[in-house]
Amino acid sequence: MSEGRKIVILQTLVVLLSVWLVNQLADRFRVQFDLTEEKRYTISDATKSLLQSLDEDVFFEVYLAGDLPSNFERFQKSIGEMLDQFALESNNRIQYKFTDPAQATNLQARNQFYQSLIDKGVQATNLNYKNADGDKMEKLIFPGTLVSKGMNEVPANLLKGSSAAGPEGILNQSIEGLEYELASAIAQLVDGGTKKVAYITGHGSPDSLDLAGFRSTVLSKFDLFNVSLNGREELNGYDVVAIGKPTQPFTEREKYLVDQYLMRGGNLIYFIDALSVNMDSASGEGTVAIPYETNLTDQLFRYGVRVNQNYVLDVNSGQFPVVAGNMGDQPQIQMIPWPFFPVLTNFSKHPSVRNLDAILGRFVSEIDTVKAEGITKTPLINTSQYTKLLGPPVRVAFNDLRDELRPEKFTDGPKTVGYLLEGKFTSLYANRLIPSGFDKKSFIEKGEPGKVIVIGDGDIIRNDLDPETGEPLGLGVEPFTKTTYANEEFILNILDYMVDDSGLIETRSREVKIRPLDRVKVQQERTKWQIINLVAPVILILIIGGLKWYLRKKKFAKS
Repeated sequence: MSEGRKIVILQTLVVLLSVWLVNQLADRFRVQFDLTEEKRYTISDATKSLLQSLDEDVFFEVYLAGDLPSNFERFQKSIGEMLDQFALESNNRIQYKFTDPAQATNLQARNQFYQSLIDKGVQATNLNYKNADGDKMEKLIFPGTLVSKGMNEVPANLLKGSSAAGPEGILNQSIEGLEYELASAIAQLVDGGTKKVAYITGHGSPDSLDLAGFRSTVLSKFDLFNVSLNGREELNGYDVVAIGKPTQPFTEREKYLVDQYLMRGGNLIYFIDALSVNMDSASGEGTVAIPYETNLTDQLFRYGVRVNQNYVLDVNSGQFPVVAGNMGDQPQIQMIPWPFFPVLTNFSKHPSVRNLDAILGRFVSEIDTVKAEGITKTPLINTSQYTKLLGPPVRVAFNDLRDELRPEKFTDGPKTVGYLLEGKFTSLYANRLIPSGFDKKSFIEKGEPGKVIVIGDGDIIRNDLDPETGEPLGLGVEPFTKTTYANEEFILNILDYMVDDSGLIETRSREVKIRPLDRVKVQQERTKWQIINLVAPVILILIIGGLKWYLRKKKFAKS
């Protein structure tokens, strides 16, 4: 064997061994670089900490698979990429697979599998699209996952976003929220649902069937307790305390318990109705809304907000049934736009409400802020710009809405109906006598950092009853049209924010920019670029081949 041939063989072996070594090192020590502008492939420190703390494998079975349109294939790819990131950070504790729910050939078996997914909490979506041939297609998909750890399992629905953004916008918002939804499911398995939410009973607050949807929603992720303030000496041991639509006054003693809970670093959520209205009296000339006497105004004022005794009417609204006439002895019901029921879609960029779909409000009041030192005030929910503000005395009458709802009559602009307050709160009872029966030595005047959310609508947590069966509907389900709003997701989001000590919910602030092609330009230049893509490689190969032939010919000519 010649010396030159030996050198070639050795060089080949060195190259092959180098490639093998690089592959082995890459498999053992995975390294990647995120060069995207918005760092879409970089997960947050909170998520990394959660993943690195796993002491047991977590398995994701994702049900978005099969024959999908291109935009959902992009969504599917994004899910896989995010789970790959999770696997990398968790030292391969994260495992996953994609399953097509429609793979069963037997129709009965397929429907049973569909129903089992729905029963487990994976939501179905009816997808309408056009295939490559332009034919209209319809398919039931399950854009969600079941996440299991040991014997425990939780669902995570991944297709979430504001319907106002359109189909492509919803997909992009869903991609933005992937890290949070997937990591939140893991956190729920790790924590075991130990966070405790207290719902304050009494004071005329809704209970029983009216709160069935709220209870079901909260219990899906948290422990929920009915708590009476009557006779208690302290309010401790709860991660969040919720006060829902009180219609009767709190005593000073009860307010003191809530106040001192906040001073110890607690988290409060107020769902407040400022006014009471009897809808049975709204026909004809209507009725006047009467203020509720809850005795909470001074407490909220001290914390930094005031719920005004008014109603915000919005052109972007739900509907309400009214009797339009009779046919024989049967009343004819007509659904009319009802601006007292605003459909709220104008959210801030705060992670607790970012990319949230529309929620339904009923008789919503405006919230103003007042001076409160050391408190950060963040508006969460605003109405649309087409609003009308009704101040006291507030008249509610069907006759006032006989004319078409024209935007030019609704010119008061966006109004804030939900606020988040954060910081070290000052007690309502600073420089005041504390209620009798409490130890003055345990009184806290300036609190630990806490959070307060105030919503100017107590009905956001109240579900309706099915008019046909009398059974409670889900939270945010409109009883007559069966339209489902995002009230349930809103409740879970704000609760998640209140109890989140790790900063995981901040991942909902992730932004993935869409950089779409100019469709007009694509259509105009389509033929040109097709020719370039087909012809240019051939020409390039001919040039390289011709140049190589010329150099070879020149070399042999010299020899």
